[in-house]
Amino acid sequence: MINKDRILSLFLDLVKIDSPSLKEKNVADYLCSLMQDKGYEIIKDNAGKACGGNTGNIFVQIPATGDGDPIAFSAHMDCVNPCCGVVPVVKDDVVYSSGDTVLGGDDKAGLAIMIEALKHLEEESIPHPEIYLMFSICEESGMHGAKNMDATLLPAKNVIVLDSGGAVGTIVIKAPAKAGIKIVFKGKSAHAGITPESGISAIQIAAEAVTHMNLLRIDKETTANLGSIEGGGSTNIVTEQVTLSAEARSTNEESLQSQLDHMKKCCVDAADNFGGACDFDYEISYPALHVDESSMLLAKVEQSCKNISLSSSRVSTGGGSDSNILYGKGYDVLTLGIGMSKVHTVEEFIKIKSMTDCAELVADIMKS
Repeated sequence: MINKDRILSLFLDLVKIDSPSLKEKNVADYLCSLMQDKGYEIIKDNAGKACGGNTGNIFVQIPATGDGDPIAFSAHMDCVNPCCGVVPVVKDDVVYSSGDTVLGGDDKAGLAIMIEALKHLEEESIPHPEIYLMFSICEESGMHGAKNMDATLLPAKNVIVLDSGGAVGTIVIKAPAKAGIKIVFKGKSAHAGITPESGISAIQIAAEAVTHMNLLRIDKETTANLGSIEGGGSTNIVTEQVTLSAEARSTNEESLQSQLDHMKKCCVDAADNFGGACDFDYEISYPALHVDESSMLLAKVEQSCKNISLSSSRVSTGGGSDSNILYGKGYDVLTLGIGMSKVHTVEEFIKIKSMTDCAELVADIMKS
């Protein structure tokens, strides 16, 4: 059976190890030592070098002891800031941080869950197909680990990503594509007190553009948000240039493109109205995730939920994860809810029962 004390101990050890994005080496070393003790093949790729990190993704191959197609499980090692010096607090079977940092359940709970599930299979001598574990880097800073991964080290077609909020049994079948946007508004500098009429304020251009944009919730599948605006200086100079950062997301590619076109038009129209100019650039940070209803992996996970008397639910999420990148690389991917709550805040917590229940679910998925 799943060992509650063991999974809790592993989780507490993991969250105490500092691992902001690009600095996951200490967690990677800890995990590698656990896997080496079992004699598994462990390989680190060069994703860290590609994105400026101090370690790469870690891949672990567990030989088959039974029939079935190979299957992989993934969770990321990095956490959002503030994540250094985490002091976990266990109260009434719930794990919190002390309140000065995030807890790091996102996604160290996922790491602990897959490792405990594997230990359970080994202890009970339960047959399983070939299993791969992927401990990824830099998920929180743009999924750079998954983007730069060596796919030859993850040959399994089916991948379960343990990295979503929601109750255990939650299955993410749809997640949005995201476009990162950079807009540069260009005006003309002039002395604001002597010849302001000869200047063109980039701030005014930006203000008019933003005023006419549809933002935040666009429809049930699409969102857009402005992140920051930078530019200007002394009040006696008409501002020549302003840079605005933004994003748009949608699970519908046509809706995403429509939103991008709309935002660009607002910017171009505003620049034309004031006699200025603008550069509107965007990059698709990750593709949309769409799990087909006929997916064999989906059927397998839902059957495993039934096997352990756990209710399952299919959901759509507004956030992206390594799943989007893996899906874009051709893998069949599902993201599972692991019970983490209030992630990316200092109020983050996770119930111990959520971890043990999820470990039981993962163990059943791992079986032959």
